[in-house]
Amino acid sequence: MCGIYMTNLPVTEENVRGRMKEIDFRGPDNLGYQKVNSITMSHLRLSILDLESRSNQPFRYEHLHIVFNGEIYNFLDIKEELIAKGYTFDTTSDTEVLIKGYDAWGKDLLPRLNGMFAFSIYDESKNEIFSARDRLGVKPFFYYWNKGNFEICSQLRPLIKADSKISEEAVSIYLDCGYVPSPLSIIENVYKLRPGNFMIINLNTGEKSIKEYWGLEPVVERNVSYEDAREEIHQLLNDAVKIRLHADVSLGSFLSGGVDSALVTAIAAKNSPTKIKTFSIGFDDPRYDESQAAAEYAKILGTEHTEIMCSPKDALEMLPLLIKAYDEPFADSSALPSLLLNKVTKQHVTVALSGDGGDESFLGYNNFYALERFNRISRIPSALRKIAFGILSRLPGKASLKNKFKILGITDSDEFTLKRFIGYNSIQRKRKLTWVNKFYSEYKENSSNSLQRMADLNIKLWLENDSNTKVDRASMASSVEVRSPFLDYRIIEAARELPVSYRYGNGQRKKILKDILEDYIPKEVFTRPKKGFSIPLSKWIQQDLKQEFYEALTDSFFESIPNLNVKKARAYLEDHMSGKDDHSFNLWKLFVLSKWMKEFGFHNK
Repeated sequence: MCGIYMTNLPVTEENVRGRMKEIDFRGPDNLGYQKVNSITMSHLRLSILDLESRSNQPFRYEHLHIVFNGEIYNFLDIKEELIAKGYTFDTTSDTEVLIKGYDAWGKDLLPRLNGMFAFSIYDESKNEIFSARDRLGVKPFFYYWNKGNFEICSQLRPLIKADSKISEEAVSIYLDCGYVPSPLSIIENVYKLRPGNFMIINLNTGEKSIKEYWGLEPVVERNVSYEDAREEIHQLLNDAVKIRLHADVSLGSFLSGGVDSALVTAIAAKNSPTKIKTFSIGFDDPRYDESQAAAEYAKILGTEHTEIMCSPKDALEMLPLLIKAYDEPFADSSALPSLLLNKVTKQHVTVALSGDGGDESFLGYNNFYALERFNRISRIPSALRKIAFGILSRLPGKASLKNKFKILGITDSDEFTLKRFIGYNSIQRKRKLTWVNKFYSEYKENSSNSLQRMADLNIKLWLENDSNTKVDRASMASSVEVRSPFLDYRIIEAARELPVSYRYGNGQRKKILKDILEDYIPKEVFTRPKKGFSIPLSKWIQQDLKQEFYEALTDSFFESIPNLNVKKARAYLEDHMSGKDDHSFNLWKLFVLSKWMKEFGFHNK
C-alpha cells in the first residue's frame, strides 16, 4: 500500500518531500520524487510485490509516468494478455502491468482490473493527467482543483494550507452522519474522486472531466436455485480469497466472532501453504467482547492466533493517532480499536485479510432487521401510527427508547432508510437533507425491494465513506495492507442478482453465507448473537474520557460551529454525563471535530 502525490503547481522538492513525510506511514519503504515538464510527482511505497528498488515509483514507461496506490489482484492474467500483444516486462510488480495496460487500452483498461486502487498517470504525448479510483472506494483519492491548478494526494493533510477554509456544507453533513461523503472533503476546493470514476485533466485547456466506469445497475433478479446460488457464491469467494493471498511479505487474517471474517479465514487457511496467523480484539465489557468466539474459531481452523484486549486506557492512547491518521473529522468510534488491532498486527504480518463488505451485500447489519421490522409496522394505517408516535414520544425515557417510538411517525421505507443513515436526533438548528435525498435518488429506483435499496445505499454511501475509510486509515497508520475479499466486485454484482430471500430468509440475516460457513465450522459454534465491532463508548465518555470531553466541548467551540444548536449540544453533554440519556454518537461527532480543528489550526480562525 502506498501514498501518491501529483501536481502542476510550482512546488519545490523540499516542500513536497516535507508534506509527504507527514503521511509516510502509508509507505515507509521509499519516498520517490520526480519532476517532468510542469508536473511534479511523489510516491510513498509500502513494498508488497517485487520488493526490489526497480519497482519504486514514480514509475515510467516511455511517455507515461504513474503514481499508484493499491493492488491489482488479477495482474498476472492481464500481464499474460499484454505479453501476447508483444509487451515485455522488467519487474514482477503490478505497477508495470498497470502502466503498460493503460498504454495498450487507455481507459478501457479499467473494466479489466480487479483490485483496490487509486492512481494518476501523466501522459506526456497527450499532455493530460488520467486518474482513476477502484469501484468501491477501498483506496482514497483526494484532489485540489482551482481554475486548472490541481494537486492529487492519497490523504488530505498534505493538501491543507495556511489559507485553507473549512467547508460549511461538509461540516453540516458530518454532523448528520459522522463522516464527509465524496465528492466533498472538509476543506473548500478539495474533493474526493468518487468510487468507480475516472478523471481526465487536459493540461492544454486547464479543463477536467469526470466519468463513471462502474456503478450499481438496476437489479435484475436471476432465476437460480438456492443450492446453485450457494455453490456460485462459495466459488467466487474462494477465488476472491485466493487472488488476495499473493504477496512477497508475511500475511495474516483478522478474525472476530462474526460470520464474514470466519469464512474468509477458513478459506484462506484451506488455500495457504503455511499456517495462517489470525488477530482479534476484545473488551473487558462482555456486551462488546467477541474474543472468546474468535479464539474458538481459530482453534477449529488451526490458525496461529493473537488476541488483543482494548481497555479505556488503550483507547485514550489511540486518540492522537486517530486525528493524525484520519485527516478529516471521522466519528466512527470503532476506529479506535481498529488502530490498536493494526498496531499489534504489524508486529507479526504486513498484509491482513478482513471480512469487511459481507454485511453490505448479504444484508447483515441491524439496519436490515430494523427495516424488515418497520415494514411490518407500516401495515398499520399511517394516521394511527402518527397518533401513537405523538403520545409515546412525550413519555419520559431514554433517547434510545424514544428513537424506537419515532419509527411510528415515519411515512415509508425510504424515509426510514434515510433516517437510519443520518440519525433521528439532529444537533443542528436547521437540518439540510438535500445532500442525502440527492444521493439516495441515484439508487432508490434500482430495486422494488426496500431491503435491496437499503443495501445499495450502504454500498454507495456508508461502505466508502465510513467502513473503507476506517479500514484504510487504521491500517495505513501502522503500515499494514488490508485486503477484503467480500469487496471483490464480482461478489457485489452476484449478490445483488440473488433473490433477497437467499440473503435474508425467515428473519435470518446473511443466510447463504452461514450455510457456506457450515462447510468449515459447526453451526452451533457460529450462531451466537453477533455483537459487532464496536466499543462501550457511552460508558467511556461518562468515565475515562469525561475530562477530555469537557476540555474539548467548550462554549467557544460550540459557538464556532455554523448551524449548531448550541443549547441542545450543551444539554446533550450534561444529560449524557449525568446518565439521564445516551447521546454518545452526537457527542463523539462534536468531540472528534473539536480535536480535528485544534490539530489543523482551525480553532482560532
